[in-house]
Amino acid sequence: MGDRQPHLNGAYYGPSIPPPTKTSHSHGRRGGGCCCLGDCLGCCGCCILSVIFNILIALAIVIGIAALIIWLIFRPNAIKFHVTDAKLTQFTLGTDNNLQYNLDLNFTIRNPNRRIGVYYDQIEVRGYYGDQRFGASNISPFYQGHKNTTVVGTNLAGRSLVVLNGGDRGDLDEDVKSGIYRIDAKLRLKIRFKFGLIKSWKFKPKIRCDLKVPLSSSNTTSGFQFQRTKCDVDF
Repeated sequence: MGDRQPHLNGAYYGPSIPPPTKTSHSHGRRGGGCCCLGDCLGCCGCCILSVIFNILIALAIVIGIAALIIWLIFRPNAIKFHVTDAKLTQFTLGTDNNLQYNLDLNFTIRNPNRRIGVYYDQIEVRGYYGDQRFGASNISPFYQGHKNTTVVGTNLAGRSLVVLNGGDRGDLDEDVKSGIYRIDAKLRLKIRFKFGLIKSWKFKPKIRCDLKVPLSSSNTTSGFQFQRTKCDVDF
């Protein structure tokens, strides 16, 4: 065997064993450390969001329970609005689409609740013919006590540009002939409720009163008189 190594005395010791490899340990200077830091931040962010979410759910439950308790204790009933009287002395639309109007309105506001008072911070009365607004006025703020009926009045008077479409123009021609005018009074309110010593946040209900008002100077109404009208309340 010509390829036998001369210094091994004829013995065969197998293949040579490679030297052991050295493993290097990362100390967080490169990508591995960054991944660990990113995982920690992500985990903390998830925990914070989870805590906030749980707090919001708890607050919603507490508010809901409190509202239910208040409702069970006070048993609130809806406020009622009526137009008790309306007097129209002028309602003339000129060829230039300017409307001259003079309308007096009296309202009764009924609070039927035994334990709830109402703060009327703002009451704006708007007059409409068809879908066109022709005037507005404000009623002074006031507080209404328990089981109370309050009478308030206002006047809409002036001159305003009113452009009617074909249908509304036809309605106006009919109203002029009959002497009875179909006018809408809309109220925009800002109110607060008082439960004992507790005052609520502001609500903005919308009130609509569909009226039929005779023109005072007209001789064609055949004795028609204004009828007390209940208003629709939308919270």
